[in-house]
Amino acid sequence: MFRWVYNKFTRFSVLAGAFFAGNNYFHKGIYQGKFKGFFFPGMNCYACPFARFGCPIGTLQYFIGMKTFPSYVLGFIGMIGVPLGRVVCGWVCPFGFFQELLYKVKTFKIRVSERHTYTKYIMLVLVAIIIPFITGDFWFCKLCPVGGIEAGIPQLALDSSLRPLIGSFFYIKCAIVILVVSASIFIKRPFCRFVCPLGALYGLFNKFTFFRIKVDRNKCTQCQICQNVCPMDVKIFKQPDSLDCIKCGICIKACPQGALSFGYGPSCDFINP
Repeated sequence: MFRWVYNKFTRFSVLAGAFFAGNNYFHKGIYQGKFKGFFFPGMNCYACPFARFGCPIGTLQYFIGMKTFPSYVLGFIGMIGVPLGRVVCGWVCPFGFFQELLYKVKTFKIRVSERHTYTKYIMLVLVAIIIPFITGDFWFCKLCPVGGIEAGIPQLALDSSLRPLIGSFFYIKCAIVILVVSASIFIKRPFCRFVCPLGALYGLFNKFTFFRIKVDRNKCTQCQICQNVCPMDVKIFKQPDSLDCIKCGICIKACPQGALSFGYGPSCDFINP
């Protein structure tokens, strides 16, 4: 096992680097280069005018709509998820970090029970798999607020010729964007915890990935400080292999007893020194 200390600047630098690596700000129009055949690991809409890579969930729906097993997509997600679990959500995904920044707005906060976080699996199975299989259409992409913020609104702002094409569905998507942005001010990462199908897929690997957070039972007092600072509101002292843990490391830095650390091994149980 190894000890690692969380650093805000390090995480911000990695997130910023991933964001700029995933987008091309020097290309006019929607980028359609060779990189579009590869995936960005986090939620970064392929239709964004600056996006350099494709979206795993958009491609997943494409294959499912074509009645083809999405081995390419699942292989890509598994290649990351097996060794690292849901670490992409904490260190790479720009939309997740955007929600964290919104939550820093000074106002009252709402704590939603972890029982409701399984709704993202309903979104994964129903909206990202079953409905595209039946209709052959990208229904999650149609409703995704990430696409609204990164693609729909910027495209209309940059290309006035598209504005006459605005239909009623665009306003529905805008309403979803407003709802998610507003909710992020009061609730920790609501899209990541309750909606995101990509996070749902990565989260499944948290149960058996080797890279995990370890809890030392001889030091842990269950003071719940780790849960209070966690951007996903995870009770890490009880659930070190939680499907929602994004392995950001904030809890490790905050623990006053030094009971938490990153480890690389098969066990998710409490450990002794």
